[in-house]
Amino acid sequence: MTERVAIVGVFQTSYQAEKREDHITELVYQATSGLLNQLGMEIKQVDNIVSCSQDYLDGRTISSRTVPEAEGAYLKSEAKVAGDGTQAVFYGMMRILSGKYQTCLVVAHAKMSEGSQNVIANAMFDPFFQRALGLDEINSGALQARRYLRRNGIPAEKMAEAAAKALTQAAKNELVFRGKKTSQEEVLNSQMLASPLHRLEVFAPADGACALMLARESVAEKWTDRPVWIKGAGVSMDSYFLGDRDLAEARALSEAAAKAYRMAGIKDPGRELDLIELSDYFGYQLLQYPEALGLCDAGKGAALMDSGKSDPKGGQPINASGGVLGGNPLCVSGLTRVIEAAKQIRGEAGKHQVEKKVKTALAQGSYGPCGQSQCVIALSGK
Repeated sequence: MTERVAIVGVFQTSYQAEKREDHITELVYQATSGLLNQLGMEIKQVDNIVSCSQDYLDGRTISSRTVPEAEGAYLKSEAKVAGDGTQAVFYGMMRILSGKYQTCLVVAHAKMSEGSQNVIANAMFDPFFQRALGLDEINSGALQARRYLRRNGIPAEKMAEAAAKALTQAAKNELVFRGKKTSQEEVLNSQMLASPLHRLEVFAPADGACALMLARESVAEKWTDRPVWIKGAGVSMDSYFLGDRDLAEARALSEAAAKAYRMAGIKDPGRELDLIELSDYFGYQLLQYPEALGLCDAGKGAALMDSGKSDPKGGQPINASGGVLGGNPLCVSGLTRVIEAAKQIRGEAGKHQVEKKVKTALAQGSYGPCGQSQCVIALSGK
């Protein structure tokens, strides 16, 4: 199939630390019905659905089994991605490129408030050797943070500065709950969760859902006169065991980005990308991930931040939305990155819309301990 794939519409619920009044099915219905109403689209015009959720987060085997009706999946093909929301977009894109489908609803949900996150995250690790050590997403991230900072001679204060900038920018995003003007000192004075990571340098558990609609080029104009095109996409997975990789590097991200750049025809990402949305579960990733994406040289992530280029008013803004640190649920966070990048291209990002014209943007999502699995999606308005 030679037709391109477009994002024709997006919708997000608000993200909160706890949405006690909403069941998971209600969150999914809010996202899907909100998107369909926005597009003026009937559910019968949706050919297939790709959902993103996680069994352990939902506390049930086959976490997608409770939401097909809320998605509108009755008598439709529905598939679940048990990973990151960017991967669900990648899967939906492939389904359309197969030639079998014209449209695809991609929806992600999570209610992190309903479980003990360190216990849930511990299940990611090898049951025979690693789980008994008490590893979870935070303390394994701390291992990576220390390795990255030490190898590159970057003081921990730079990680705190990156987190403070992200949280300050998140105050402009009305959909997240954690954004406020934050100083480096406030970050360093917040609770130490796992050295060197403080509470304000670590993602906050959240509840919420979001959705977007994909369509092949020949029908995209039915739903919008401002499609956002998927120009390139790539996925890669690193070794499962942390000891089998150098945690100072994000090799899987570099490989995923290279695939996406090749597909999109991007030669120099430091010049050709107008905006980047990163899945910054931890403050150090705001320094490490731009290096893996080729936006700066290895070990120069802090220097890139200091240059002001990655600021909202800089030449190449990173996380104008405030990113994951602002408060997005796991699984949902990657799809949110794609949505936020698309909104910037369409000029619909509200108070956190950047001043420069965004023609080409990049969204990145990760999953697994220390960013084991990575997905990169390049978007364009043309």
